[in-house]
Amino acid sequence: MTDLTALTVAELGAAIAAKTVSPVEVTQAYLARIARLNGAINAFVTLDAEGALAAAKAAETEIMHGQWRGPLHGIPIAHKDLYETRGMRTTAGSRVLEHHVPDSDATVVRRLAEAGMVLLGKTNTHEFAYGPTNEVSMFGPVANPWDTTRISGGSSGGSAAAIAAAMTPLASGSDTGGSIRIPAACCGVTGLKPTYGRVSRAGIFPLCWTMDHAGPLARTARDAALFLQAAAGPDERDSACAHAPVADYLAALTGDVRGLRIGVPRRYFYDRAQESVTDLVEAALAVLQAQGAELVEIDIPHIDAAAAAALAIYLGEATAYHDDTLDDRAHLYSEQVRTFLELGDQLLAKDYIHAQRYRRLLGDALAKIFRQVDVLATPAIAMTATPIGSTAVTIRGAEDSVFSAILRNTEPFNLVGLPALVLPCGFDAQGLPAGLQLIGQAFGEAEILRAGDAYQRATDWHARRPLL
Repeated sequence: MTDLTALTVAELGAAIAAKTVSPVEVTQAYLARIARLNGAINAFVTLDAEGALAAAKAAETEIMHGQWRGPLHGIPIAHKDLYETRGMRTTAGSRVLEHHVPDSDATVVRRLAEAGMVLLGKTNTHEFAYGPTNEVSMFGPVANPWDTTRISGGSSGGSAAAIAAAMTPLASGSDTGGSIRIPAACCGVTGLKPTYGRVSRAGIFPLCWTMDHAGPLARTARDAALFLQAAAGPDERDSACAHAPVADYLAALTGDVRGLRIGVPRRYFYDRAQESVTDLVEAALAVLQAQGAELVEIDIPHIDAAAAAALAIYLGEATAYHDDTLDDRAHLYSEQVRTFLELGDQLLAKDYIHAQRYRRLLGDALAKIFRQVDVLATPAIAMTATPIGSTAVTIRGAEDSVFSAILRNTEPFNLVGLPALVLPCGFDAQGLPAGLQLIGQAFGEAEILRAGDAYQRATDWHARRPLL
């Protein structure tokens, strides 16, 4: 019998539409995986088995009566515990919200429910999304399914680990400095940060308003495209949500990348990453080149100041959001997050303004580069997953903090709001996955999804599963 949890969302959707597989059977298969594996991984923090089975039964009845809603109908999903879910607790991984039960859904939750998806439950997150390792949560750290002594990456680590361990076929995440792409790289799954404003953040607890993005974690680029197709579009509940037309992302997945110009910025992104990681990324670029893509060496001016600018913006905006709560309930925050929020009180207005000016400078530089190339390609993160509890990492003989190294390659594209896709591209000598990052122009999700899908048609890294 086919292991239903081994199928992609696209494959499950086709089988459900053909009525060869039942949404109830699919949901039961995932609930069984969660029951067996979540104790070791700690990906799910809230599970609604009864509600999921009821929703799956309702989907099955609709489909049997000819009321098929589309390719996501009857497919299970998990939402990051930053997304509000009506009647189901939403804690943001913090004791501040330990008993919070929303009375409405986040826009993304509602849109995916309208597409017929079956909600399994909520996934673990670094507290208030304020950290890239997913070690700090009221529920404890998320373990990496490839090595449970290693970090999952964060802050959407619960979603990424749940995908990697086949406890859900699709999950939501949020990304402020890399929080979809970092755990995707650490856990060997696919993660998409859309263009700023492409997907509504309404009903998602913010970290940093001007850098927050919502998007999917999945097994494949095609599955990420299915999520994006259902979730994208304007929303009056999010004033930053764009009114730009939503592309047909599935139609873009032609498998053809002939003539695609891929910019390769080796300074900053490659020369400060582990050689084992850059070797795998170079091999991935060779695959795309063999398919007809053209590699173009480029350099991004001013890139070295990205981390400092991002930090200034995080500190200011996050502390502003938590200002009242921090005054009243400081003791409920973890020490790490409380320290970050208190640091934000020390930020000078001029530092925030300089960071915003730099943001414009970097955006202009990248706009010029995109006149020469169609997409950029970098290592997703500078290393593979580090041990839980470690604070430093050595890369090419130099010691760096885990936080600095893990955010280096992803943060710049939050500053400028460009779409970025991370794909698994191999494993290091320790059996830990590495990721390739593809970055597109604003609202260029179709282009990076096309390239990612073409790469995954030619390789099978995305199909590998940890031995659990």
